Amino acid sequence: MVFVRVQKNRAYFSRYQVKYRRRREGKTDYRQRKRLCAQDKNKYQSPKYRLVVRFTNRRVICQIAYALIDGDRILAQADSTELPRYGLKVGLKNYAAAYCTGLLVARRLLQKVGLDDVYEGNTEVDGEVVSTSFNKKTYFVDEVDDDKRPFRAFLDVGTKATTTGCRIFGALKGAADGGLDVPHSEKRFPGYDRDAKEYDADMHRERIFGGHVGEYMEYLDEEDNQKYQEHFAAYIEDDIEPDGLEELYESVHEAIREDPSPAEKKDFSADKSYKRKAKLTLEERKARVEAKKEAKREELEEDDE
Repeated sequence: MVFVRVQKNRAYFSRYQVKYRRRREGKTDYRQRKRLCAQDKNKYQSPKYRLVVRFTNRRVICQIAYALIDGDRILAQADSTELPRYGLKVGLKNYAAAYCTGLLVARRLLQKVGLDDVYEGNTEVDGEVVSTSFNKKTYFVDEVDDDKRPFRAFLDVGTKATTTGCRIFGALKGAADGGLDVPHSEKRFPGYDRDAKEYDADMHRERIFGGHVGEYMEYLDEEDNQKYQEHFAAYIEDDIEPDGLEELYESVHEAIREDPSPAEKKDFSADKSYKRKAKLTLEERKARVEAKKEAKREELEEDDE
C-alpha cells in the first residue's frame, strides 16, 4: 500500500479560519470591494462613490452608494419597474432597459446634488465614449465646469462576469450619458472587436435602442408565429411593432430627462378586517382528533356492510 501523507491534520483544523459569510454564500467579492471602497488618505475621508448595478429575474436595479464602517449608504436608487411611468411597460430587463435605468439614476442623483443643469450629459445617443482632459486629469463627461467638478462614481458589478456586450455596460453607458463621470472604455461595449481592436459605435447604438429585440421579433414572426405570439405577448398587447422600438426608447429617454424625480410614496394602510384564528386548546385538539377517528370508524363500518 502506497503511503499517502495526511494534508488536513489536527494542526490544520486548529488553525482554520472560516471566510466571511457573504464570501461563503458567493454574494460578495471582497477583493473587488476593498478596492472600490478604500479611499486615498490625502482625500480626508471623502466617500468613494460606486455605481452599483444588479439584475434579478425580472428587473434592473441601479444605485449610487458609498461605504461607512457600519454599512453602505445609498444616495440615489433607480429600478426598471419605474420605467412604466415614462412609457416603457415591457422588456424591463434587456440591454435597452438597463440603459434607461442607468440614465434615470444619473439624472436623479444630479438633480439631488444640484448638478443637473451643469452636466446634462449626452443628449444625442451615438454609442461613442465621451471624455475630456482638464488639469491633467481625464473626466468622462463632455465638458468640465470651472467651478463644479463632475460627480465621479466607479462601476460595481458584484460577482457578475464582465463579458463583452454584457447588460451591465448598458447601465454604465446610460449613467455616463446621463452626466455621471464613470471611468470606462469601449472595450466591453457591444460592437468592439478584440481581434481587430476596432469599435463599431453604430452597433452599440442599435443595441441601446432595442434593435436586437426588433430583429428577433421579425425573425420569430416569419419562422415560428406561434412562438412569436407566446414570447412577445406583452409587446403585442401594447401594440409595439419592431419598427417602432427606436421611437419608443427615444420618448422614454426624453421623459426621464424631463422629470427624473422618484414617484411619491403611497400611504400604506393595513387591512384590519382580517383576524387571526384563536389557537385551539389541548382539549379542543384532542376532541378534533377523536371526531376524525370516529368518522373514519363509521366509514369503515359502512364499507363492511
